[in-house]
Amino acid sequence: MTDLGPVAWPPAPIRTERLVLRESEVRDRAAFIELLASPEVHAYLGGPRPRDELEREMPGVPERWPGSFVVDLDREMIGQILLRRATEHRRPVAVGKVDLGYLFLPRAWGFGYAAEACAAALDWLEGVLPGEPVVLATQTANICSMRLAAKLGFTELERFRAWDAEQWLGMRSPVASTESC
Repeated sequence: MTDLGPVAWPPAPIRTERLVLRESEVRDRAAFIELLASPEVHAYLGGPRPRDELEREMPGVPERWPGSFVVDLDREMIGQILLRRATEHRRPVAVGKVDLGYLFLPRAWGFGYAAEACAAALDWLEGVLPGEPVVLATQTANICSMRLAAKLGFTELERFRAWDAEQWLGMRSPVASTESC
């Protein structure tokens, strides 16, 4: 994966009704460690990373690169939105397209934050790279992620097998609705 190309980074914080999408800061380090070490968060992503390894290797300002947004609720990180260009992918149809990823702490699940944050990130992307197609891959067993993909306007391109599980690859055309709940 690589950056988005000719996009000024970081953008001004993106504000929604309840959230702020912003660049990472020093204060987010503990939340990133919690996010990346969480067995619940990584149940469909190959498993969590060891907390002690993260504590040793995580920089003071984690995940600070173009396309990485912290999702902030009341000045506290609850998740991360990732927009990056797929340069290598198990599916050739995804190569060269922007790939949407998201991780949220379990305490933030079930409140519509992921839909709200992803919709805001996709709206921002449409503003800076008009007409850019976006892909999203998830395990079909991850029902919540499948529902979110549908809500965000992604439609199935194909299913494939990887990491010992059925995977789903969808694409969102720029005209898709990003109505959030």
